[in-house]
Amino acid sequence: MSVTAEKKQEIISDNARASGDTGSPEVQVAILTERIRNLTEHFKDHHKDNHSRRG
Repeated sequence: MSVTAEKKQEIISDNARASGDTGSPEVQVAILTERIRNLTEHFKDHHKDNHSRRG
């Protein structure tokens, strides 16, 4: 359900402004977007999972 380390590194390399850039807004938004996509897919299958929805 969470973003794997490999996927996170891929997102960082695709959106980083410079080498080693993990704090720029573009990178942070891209990581959060991936988390939201993963949670959306999870909640489609597990619509009663309110615990994960809240935290």
